[in-house]
Amino acid sequence: MAGYIKLKKSNCKNCYKCIRNCPVKSISFSANQAQIVEDECILCGMCFVACPQNAKIIRDDVYKAKELLSGGSEVFVSLAPSFIANYGVSFTAMKKALMSLGFSGVEETAVGAATVKDEYDKIVDGEKQDIVISTCCHTVNLLVQKHFPDVIPYLAKVVSPMQAHCMKLKKEHPGAKTVFIGPCISKKAEAEEYPGSVDCVLTFEELSGWLAETDTVLSQETDDDGVKKGKTRFFPTAGGILKTMLCDNDDYTYMSVDGMSSCIHAVKDIEKGNIHHCFIEMSACPGSCIGGPAMEKNHRAPIRDYITVRRFAEEAGDKDFEHGDFKEEELSKNLIYLASPHNMAGSRAIEEILRKMGKQKPEDELNCGSCGYNTCREKAQAVFEGKANLEMCLPFLKDKAEKFSDNILNNTPNGILILNEDMVVQQINSAAREIMNIRYASDVVGEPVVRILEPFDFMDVLSNGRDIHDKRVYLAEYKKYIEETIVYDHVYHILMCIMRDVTAEETEREKKAELSRQTIEITDKVVEKQMRIVQEIASLLGETTAETKIALTKLKESLKDE
Repeated sequence: MAGYIKLKKSNCKNCYKCIRNCPVKSISFSANQAQIVEDECILCGMCFVACPQNAKIIRDDVYKAKELLSGGSEVFVSLAPSFIANYGVSFTAMKKALMSLGFSGVEETAVGAATVKDEYDKIVDGEKQDIVISTCCHTVNLLVQKHFPDVIPYLAKVVSPMQAHCMKLKKEHPGAKTVFIGPCISKKAEAEEYPGSVDCVLTFEELSGWLAETDTVLSQETDDDGVKKGKTRFFPTAGGILKTMLCDNDDYTYMSVDGMSSCIHAVKDIEKGNIHHCFIEMSACPGSCIGGPAMEKNHRAPIRDYITVRRFAEEAGDKDFEHGDFKEEELSKNLIYLASPHNMAGSRAIEEILRKMGKQKPEDELNCGSCGYNTCREKAQAVFEGKANLEMCLPFLKDKAEKFSDNILNNTPNGILILNEDMVVQQINSAAREIMNIRYASDVVGEPVVRILEPFDFMDVLSNGRDIHDKRVYLAEYKKYIEETIVYDHVYHILMCIMRDVTAEETEREKKAELSRQTIEITDKVVEKQMRIVQEIASLLGETTAETKIALTKLKESLKDE
């Protein structure tokens, strides 16, 4: 494969929605980015449609079509009949617009569908093949070839309408080039897998971008009587192939299956041998091609689109398009085995991966699907294959984060108290409960903070928007001194209070202050006593009392400073 669906790396937001919607889980996830596993991808485009960030883009081949037009050959368009649902204009209007881009001619792919329909009738009426699966949808072919190879023998070995029509165009115009335009991504792969008939494939979205680039406006003119019509215009709708076939062999049950989930269930039933004597029209997209991934997003309206295509097809009545004569081998399609080998994890390896995700017993396997996989064991297999990682499990990640948070809360020496904006306690750790003599967290969680603390500091932070840091507070009710830090989280709208118990420090400081006070009192008494003695001695020695008093006063002040 050549990167038909690409990824905008910066847009991927770890939502895993593409994995949830991928029917074959052909998406790996590493380095916080989704990656398409091309060997397993069936190009259904469901990841492209489902991505909420528009992180998936379809390879743009408009440049390739322009190169064909700039060459020396004529270039003809095979236009999928679903165009009427996407653009809502007549074939004449589409042809006029495409011719203005430089194409030599335009025909409906439904011409090729008439050839394919005849081949299906021949298979049903010919040698008895137990089950026949239509092969117009390349995504269904890839599903079988890559994931259910035992069902390959039941695929009709017939080219698609796109191939048949482009082969016809090239027969009629030797040396010409062909461009198919439709709502499908996998047709790009089909054209490259079976080279020779289709030179380039564009989606409706690519065509719309090209028309906008050239300021080409689609007109509202109606088709004239010269426009060829055929009932195979029904092909892009669910059951459209069967509507055009004879279906007159009573040995077969004719059924239509659309949507990947239904197709996979049907293929599994065939693989198990539960279905026999059936012709099954399979379409990967819900509603068939009118539900294709490259139908423009502003034109997705399944019921309206079906009615539009049906009316367009019914214009032909029972008439079929004229189609060229082909040799049987020209219309034969070789559908080969494309499955990639898988290393299936043993039960022990699966159990070990589940254990790492915190799933010790069966009841721990929630199978919630948040990782994108249907079951925890399916996810474990993806981890084993290197397509997924443990952190994609939301319950595991949530549990890990909560345990990490709880470990911090329960082991920090600081008290932590969490309040909501209504001043109601949301969480309290063991250190905070010890500070306030609270036995159980359940005694206060959900209760107003005023039951355990004065709320004024919290109210100030909430109203002023200014946090408090390291404010020393005395909790008289608990006879504790704390240094409190109160922070308001504007994202989660919570108040967090961190309390450091400084009672021991404050008590020690008070003891030192008391000891200092007592020392100063004693010093005062000693100084006074010594002053009297010195005065007496000074009077005897003839020294002045004033000089002695000054000297002793300086000594006293020095002691106070200490």
